[in-house]
Amino acid sequence: MSKDEVILTQEGLDRIEEELRELKTVKRKELAERLKVAISYGDLKENSEYHSAKDDQAFMETRILTLEKMLRNARVVDTENLNLNEVTVGSVVILNDIEFAEKLAYRIVGPAEANAADNKISYESPLGKELLGKKVGDVISVNAPMGILKYELLEIKAT
Repeated sequence: MSKDEVILTQEGLDRIEEELRELKTVKRKELAERLKVAISYGDLKENSEYHSAKDDQAFMETRILTLEKMLRNARVVDTENLNLNEVTVGSVVILNDIEFAEKLAYRIVGPAEANAADNKISYESPLGKELLGKKVGDVISVNAPMGILKYELLEIKAT
């Protein structure tokens, strides 16, 4: 894996492509209109609407370049044919938090897709690193700021 390679699930690839399409079509037009209106106000030196629109435009163009680079370097994980004998990128894992006897479910994804609110963790995260290659029944220990957390891997699923 090269350092520029971006590992994505198909869902992540679709999300990035949609965001890029939205930015290049809808958002660019909206910002162009905002700039046009702001310029019509006159003196650009002290025109806060103009400066705000230019800042937003710079941010958006940077985001477009970032997304295009991600897509150029994307490797999509085939979640249809996952090896369910061990944890890989794209796996959904069911864990038992040993200390609290609580079941947790996470999907292992690339860093570009990680979102704790959606229970998607990066394979580069401390827990993600520990899970890769593990099998059902394995106990995983993760060094966290609050101490060592222990989980038992109960199940590996494709979705």
